[in-house]
Amino acid sequence: MPAADSAAPRAIRIAMVAGEASSDQLAAHLIMALKAHRPEARFYGIGGAKMQREGFLSLWPAEKLAVRGYAEVLRHYREITGIRRQLLKRLLKERPDVFIGVDGSDFNLWLEKRLKRAGIPTIHFVSPSIWAWRKERLKKIIPAVNHILALYPFEPELYSGTPVTCSYVGHPLADMIPLQIDQRATREHLNLEAGPPVIALLPGSRQSELHYMAETFVATAKLLHQRYPAVHFLVPLVSRETRLQFETALWKLKADELPLTMMFGHAAEAIAASDVALVASGTATLETALVGRPLVIAYKMSPWSWRLMRRMGYLPWVGLPNILAGRFVAPEFLQDDATPENLAQAVGNLLTDRQVRAATTRIFASIHRRLRQNTAEKAAAAVLPYLQEA
Repeated sequence: MPAADSAAPRAIRIAMVAGEASSDQLAAHLIMALKAHRPEARFYGIGGAKMQREGFLSLWPAEKLAVRGYAEVLRHYREITGIRRQLLKRLLKERPDVFIGVDGSDFNLWLEKRLKRAGIPTIHFVSPSIWAWRKERLKKIIPAVNHILALYPFEPELYSGTPVTCSYVGHPLADMIPLQIDQRATREHLNLEAGPPVIALLPGSRQSELHYMAETFVATAKLLHQRYPAVHFLVPLVSRETRLQFETALWKLKADELPLTMMFGHAAEAIAASDVALVASGTATLETALVGRPLVIAYKMSPWSWRLMRRMGYLPWVGLPNILAGRFVAPEFLQDDATPENLAQAVGNLLTDRQVRAATTRIFASIHRRLRQNTAEKAAAAVLPYLQEA
């Protein structure tokens, strides 16, 4: 009697690397969308808590890769490159059906180049910022990537004439944040009075950012409180460590009596309740724009990192709302220009000028609608053909 065919289909294997908190969220949504189409797929590599809740196997803690700034990266260089070499060796041996690098281009492009050379399809989720830096960066992307999943509508054109496929998938924050948010209801939820002005302070999510930004933000708040005594400040912080850094800055600058509420997370609520936000440059600037609140953008880093960045030819804008608008919608103050006096003046101008606030809100609403694309499903649709070939 012939033996029954007991061979089951081989599970699809999808390797991923997402080292930042924002990348972890992007990747988790993509995993969820892919599982709806290919429930047998296995996901592994390096990822955070949100990915792991979707069944992702992380071979190293994602925090090992969450280092920002040139000087900071150099301090951890040996450990990071060691992890990357070990992961490459494993992936070349196991040959996943596709590799998806989620942002983190410094880490992922090196890995993707070697995997692509070995015949493993490579997808990079979040286009490296060739629109901000010199386009020579394309020379590094083309040999590394088969397919780019772009968050912004102007990015696919940048890859025209290259062998890299680029799909615009929108930004997940635009899907998650409602098109309209009730400020009054949010204030009631936070037990804030409806009348007095509210300013959200977002000094960063990393300890390295608070190291450079906390005292500047506290000093700015002191100046604003002197000029607008009725103001209340909301400060969402993501961890005990960053909260301690901010509290230390309050103590050091003798600002303990500021009318201020510190929050664990809940950045979107803090922004929604505010009239104006002061935000450290990064994804939080886009979140503020999508919530529809005017903002002032500030950023500081180590002097050495700043000198390197200046040489690399950054665009006139660093804040995502300005890049998407193609002009200065939100004032930007970087490094030595990010003084408490400059920031307090800019925030105060927005606080007192209702016409500018209304015009800014209209521009941000237009950006929100353009970025609202059901990102996870669009990204999954771009990945699925590679799995069908497998």
